[in-house]
Amino acid sequence: MTTPARLAPLLAQYDDATGRLLTRLRGPEHDSGDGVPVPVEPLTDHERLWEPVPGAWSVRRHADGPGPGATALVGAGEWGRDGGRPHPYPPPVTTIGWRLHHVTELLLGRADWTAGARRLTEEEIVVPTDAATAVADLAGGVDAWREALTSVDDAALDEVGRSAYPYGIDPEVPFLDVVWRVNQEVVHHGAEIALLRDLYGATGGGTLVGTYGAS
Repeated sequence: MTTPARLAPLLAQYDDATGRLLTRLRGPEHDSGDGVPVPVEPLTDHERLWEPVPGAWSVRRHADGPGPGATALVGAGEWGRDGGRPHPYPPPVTTIGWRLHHVTELLLGRADWTAGARRLTEEEIVVPTDAATAVADLAGGVDAWREALTSVDDAALDEVGRSAYPYGIDPEVPFLDVVWRVNQEVVHHGAEIALLRDLYGATGGGTLVGTYGAS
């Protein structure tokens, strides 16, 4: 199917943002932005769970219960993601692991509620126990949402409820708005994950100096 003209720039943006995020997590190198490749080590298990501030929301074993301020651990499997509604305000700082699962969940969920069975819930999505699986699951979510995007024609872009994803305003807005919103989620969470990787590297995985004491 030919990509609708209105979708093409958003699809290109999505491909660029997801590609940059995945290389930033997997390595072996990443484009610094000026065409110069920078070496990148794959995300480690310790880095995935590193808390940049005390009380950060993360992913953790269901047996251990939710973290500070969370009322539930969301997700299937041995592990869950700190959550619970209503979300606290101001929102908590979250770990790389939390952000990775959040992005994976929103991509897999929207793909299902757009072009799938329209029944996948956040409670059914497995929270990985290690970094390598978390990154692989993210890549699977990236592919699933892209496949949903490339299955639509121009008329579908104006269809309200094309995505019935229940954890947002998707059922109330045209599908093109949903596509734009998903791109913004990927871009801003991808930037947050990249910054957390930089902070982890700069501190050696310790406490942030000058904010919460010496590392």
